Amino acid sequence: MFDNLSDRLSSALKKVTGKARLTDDNIRDTLREVRKALLEADVALPVVKAFVQQVRTAAVGQKVSKALNPGQQFVKIVQDELVKVMGEAATPLNLAVKPPAVILMAGLQGAGKTTSVAKLSKYLQEREKKKVMVVSADVYRPAAIKQLETLAGEVGAIFHPSEPDQKPVDIARGAVEAARKQFADVLIVDTAGRLHIDDQLMDEIRELHEVLDPAETLFVIDAMIGQDAVNTASAFNDALPLTGVVLTKADGDARGGAALSVRHVTGKPIKFIGVGEKTDALETFHPDRIASRILGMGDILSLIEQAEQNIDRSKAEKLVKKVQKGKGFDLEDLRDQLQQMQNMGGLGALMDKMPGMGGLAQAAQQADMGKEFRRMDALISSMTPDERRNPDLLNGSRKRRITAGSGTQIQDLNRLLKQHKQMGKMMKKLKGGGMGKMMRGLGGLPGMGGGAGGLGGPGGMGGMPGGLPPGFRKK
Repeated sequence: MFDNLSDRLSSALKKVTGKARLTDDNIRDTLREVRKALLEADVALPVVKAFVQQVRTAAVGQKVSKALNPGQQFVKIVQDELVKVMGEAATPLNLAVKPPAVILMAGLQGAGKTTSVAKLSKYLQEREKKKVMVVSADVYRPAAIKQLETLAGEVGAIFHPSEPDQKPVDIARGAVEAARKQFADVLIVDTAGRLHIDDQLMDEIRELHEVLDPAETLFVIDAMIGQDAVNTASAFNDALPLTGVVLTKADGDARGGAALSVRHVTGKPIKFIGVGEKTDALETFHPDRIASRILGMGDILSLIEQAEQNIDRSKAEKLVKKVQKGKGFDLEDLRDQLQQMQNMGGLGALMDKMPGMGGLAQAAQQADMGKEFRRMDALISSMTPDERRNPDLLNGSRKRRITAGSGTQIQDLNRLLKQHKQMGKMMKKLKGGGMGKMMRGLGGLPGMGGGAGGLGGPGGMGGMPGGLPPGFRKK
């Protein structure tokens, strides 16, 4: 989402590197580039003006820390101001009310409200251990009611039925009563959207708010909406006492301006950010971490949290013990690693959170690494258990059988075997206890070739010859 803005800002900030002192003269050109970068990212003009002025005021004449050179000092100032624009810290949901705590979701049609209801349900059940009920008050789209019923089943939330011939306020009252009877901790109400803002939409949502008296009123907005984010956010903020924002589709090719504009316009915190289509693709919005990602510094804390939630600790420990005993790293182990990587959002999502890897993350997404992983999974699934445990058994006839069964080519299988062998070497370095060696061997990860040297020493993550699938190149 922030790749373009990140590249432009990084380029602009190089202009002050090496300066002995930060003055208005030597940062004027830099601020001009920063301004252009923000405008091209669809940040609203009033927000850009205020941001640039705040950076200038903070930077001019400031003494450089002994631990930082002027360029680093200026980057820190920009980072601090980005954090201020997006909100000082992550803001949790207010659920400390008499159950059920009602969460009202509002926004335009197509913003991703219904999907966000399901994602939030899963988030609250898994992270907060809450019992969640969901209901759709969108009587204009029967398909939306059916969609929410399906999604509720997927995430394990209680679905309260509604019909297109009911009034939204009657649906809301019935859902609150049902939530009380079933001892639900949280009731999430999906509402009707429109293709544009109109009086009927606003009157209806205001009436729902009055009936429900929600603990949270969340404005759901599409990150790809660009400059329109300001007008839409202003209209909903005027009509409703919003308590927060959910920014959806942040994994797309959006320029990122909405994240900087919405908080400034509404004065309300961005509470969540949607980073994919899956129901677990919802992250708490941490302004400081997002600012780091925008400036190409990565987001290691979110990466660690993601790993803790998705990596099977017992499987990981078994693998380490297996390797330490000299039993090797087989194709079953490789498939487990690929599955866990996919559960964490795929290679592109992981690299996007790693310092200095934004460009490669974008390339990984463009190369459709998910498709490459599915191909590898199909190849491994077409093998016998003995072949997975001992890839040396794979002769010409076995390879032809496997590729025919998986709908792939011989070169796809050969590339998989090469990547497996490289990862096996990396695992052997784990046996020797050398973390530095293991980092240098990370090239064995599928698709982690070329362009990332420097992480973990010579060769870095580019240590795997031919490791890239076709079309994967750093731009």
